[in-house]
Amino acid sequence: MINQKRKATLDNQGGAVVVELETERLWLRAWKAEDREPFFRLSSNPDVMEFFPDILTKAQSDTFIDNCIRKFETQGGWGLWAVELKQSGEFIGSVGLNVPNIKFPFSPFVEIGWRLDKPFWGQGYTYEAARRIFDFAFTEIGLEEVVAFTTVSNYRSESAMKKLGMVRDEKTFLHPGLEENHPLREHVLYRLRRSDFV
Repeated sequence: MINQKRKATLDNQGGAVVVELETERLWLRAWKAEDREPFFRLSSNPDVMEFFPDILTKAQSDTFIDNCIRKFETQGGWGLWAVELKQSGEFIGSVGLNVPNIKFPFSPFVEIGWRLDKPFWGQGYTYEAARRIFDFAFTEIGLEEVVAFTTVSNYRSESAMKKLGMVRDEKTFLHPGLEENHPLREHVLYRLRRSDFV
């Protein structure tokens, strides 16, 4: 795997400096204005958003990207990156690290998350990007642990977490951002410690 790192300044977006990461097939990079339309397309796709509370409107999708850009500044240049195929330059989704704004039963923590457009599922892109992000999180940020979580019925995402070497907590938890009777409220939690990353 290529371990190159580059930095990019977000023009007209607060001037935050973003650490950009490279893998064999991908750039994990700063968000661009032209990412907004394809990100909205994937975030309004019911298949992609099956295990999220709802599909996003254009305004919600843009707000998500705006929040990602702000967090690059507050989190020191890392966050939820836009993912680009190196070969074609095509935007395929987002993968990265996040510190949630709401309190969870296991706070404080840094989570890894991903959202790729459906045509790019099943090709190893999530695994490839996440491995590079774990390496960055443990060796360059110095984190001791990264977590991931999803609703109990999202077996596809759980499979990715297991493949990445993450270990599931025995107990489930109720997502504090979802209302009491929401069908997706019960979540599983996976962890990866720096000492277990190989």
